[in-house]
Amino acid sequence: MANTSNVTQLIIIGLFQDPEVQRVCFVVFILVYLATVVGNGLIVLTVNVSKSLHSPMYFFLSYLSLVEITYSSTVVPKFITDLLAKIKTISLEGCVAQIFFFHFFGVTEIFLLTVMAYDRYVAICKPLHYTTIMSRSVCRLLVAGSWLGGIIHSMVQILVAVQLPFCGPNVIDHYFCDLHPLFKLACTDTSVEGVIVLANSGLISVFSFLILVSSYIVILFNLRNHSAEGRRKALSTCASHITVVLLFFGPAIFLYMRPSSTFTEDKLVAVFYTVVTPMLNPIIYTLRNAEVKSAIRKLWRKKVNSVVE
Repeated sequence: MANTSNVTQLIIIGLFQDPEVQRVCFVVFILVYLATVVGNGLIVLTVNVSKSLHSPMYFFLSYLSLVEITYSSTVVPKFITDLLAKIKTISLEGCVAQIFFFHFFGVTEIFLLTVMAYDRYVAICKPLHYTTIMSRSVCRLLVAGSWLGGIIHSMVQILVAVQLPFCGPNVIDHYFCDLHPLFKLACTDTSVEGVIVLANSGLISVFSFLILVSSYIVILFNLRNHSAEGRRKALSTCASHITVVLLFFGPAIFLYMRPSSTFTEDKLVAVFYTVVTPMLNPIIYTLRNAEVKSAIRKLWRKKVNSVVE
């Protein structure tokens, strides 16, 4: 990239231009980010120390929460600090690194959500074989496969980006680095690269979403044979997962299923899936899950008692 580019530093326009609005956003978004880290970190801690949360569902949930922290951290800390900066800059190498980790953790989350749907499918549709199918070694392989899929996806994205020449302008009309805004700065036609991104990002989102929808259609169909209490418990668990899936996949499909040549970045949609959604996930999972709430209360009481003693 350095051999074909004159640009070494990029200027980020940001979300808002009004200094007063930026200061308000700084306070709001730093609180949201702290809530994201604390909320998801609490789930990771609770699952790992609680003896009652050792089922595959919670094993996957802890990794999902870990990914949420890292995913949000690739964008939000710099976004927050930039809100107080008069000129928001990032090096070209830093921009490419941000794109790599953003897509790496984002697609890892997509695969983890798909794995969690498969876990619910086996638990509800094949309950007698659940412990055999979802053994600890299988769960670890599924998590490792999700991380590996994220790395492969992100490497493809970066290979597309690093081959583009950047000779000016150097202003990104966004609040973080992503492929479509970066493509607009390339001093060459990026239609082929746009198709590659469409195939790599958009199709992963769409196919994963279709697999998820199909899984839950089968689950709902099989729930007819369960007792009323069994249906209630299964639907409560599935409802949390479906809500998270819709919050994550909706914006992702909206943004990445359009070719770069006709792409108009919607910053508010991007704010929703980079800042807001990672904060909502622990709230969604804990509010609708009695076991998680009970484990968190026990952990809190244990901590309080240890402090008192």
